[in-house]
Amino acid sequence: MKKIIIPFLVGLVLSCTQAPAQKQVFKEHISKQFTVSNASGKNILAIYNINGFIKVKGYDGDKVMLEVDKTLSAEGQERLNAAKEEFKLNFEQKEDSILAYIAQPLDTRPNRGNQNWGSRQERKYDFHLEFTVKVPYSMNLQISTVNGGEVTVDDVTGSLKVSNVNGAIKLTNAKGASEIRTINGNVEANYVGIPPGESQFKTLNGDIIISYPQNLSADCQFKSFRGDFYTDFPNTETLPARIVKNQETSHNKTVYKLNAETSVRIGNGGKIFKFETFNGNIYLKKQS
Repeated sequence: MKKIIIPFLVGLVLSCTQAPAQKQVFKEHISKQFTVSNASGKNILAIYNINGFIKVKGYDGDKVMLEVDKTLSAEGQERLNAAKEEFKLNFEQKEDSILAYIAQPLDTRPNRGNQNWGSRQERKYDFHLEFTVKVPYSMNLQISTVNGGEVTVDDVTGSLKVSNVNGAIKLTNAKGASEIRTINGNVEANYVGIPPGESQFKTLNGDIIISYPQNLSADCQFKSFRGDFYTDFPNTETLPARIVKNQETSHNKTVYKLNAETSVRIGNGGKIFKFETFNGNIYLKKQS
């Protein structure tokens, strides 16, 4: 009886099946440096990222130094080559304002009407940017990312406008007025000076943990749907619930309702600081 070689037949069938393309990766390190004047007090660094962390640290100098690790990935070399041609990261300087943003395949600057980022299937590649930045202590910041990492700011005394979506935000040794927002993640901040202007902190799913100097004097508004407010500041006074005017009218009548916020005066009051979360607690701590 003749022996039949089955593996040959199996191999013949498998050879007709097209193997999936292997993922290809391109990495590039980008360094940029800009000189600014510390005298104006109006210096602004704006970074508008989408995928990847942003780390900013203040220092005693007059240069903004950006180190960016860029990663592009795609299935197959042809798509990766197309990604390398299309993807554009831009840097601009106008007077003492520095701007870093993605220009292609979308414009990440605010109010550009280009929020339809498209799916990866349409784009056919992924991109990831990791920013590590040094700035003069007094720099004002407007920085944001969406996925893939935290936003951290250390030793920057200027005003801070910081946003994230899927990640935490952490500020260390801050002094400036702040507008801090994320969706999924904690917001943590340590202030070595009392901010000179109103500030607000928001997250949807996470805790808000803020520490201020012992001489804090402010009116603080707290709002949490599923959480509590904690503080160890001794001189606190609960303020009456605010009544706000509803913008809608019914049958020629104006409807008034109680606002869900809890307001607490610390010290002598004054500046308004707002803290809001949906699923999380709010901790306002006194520095030891």
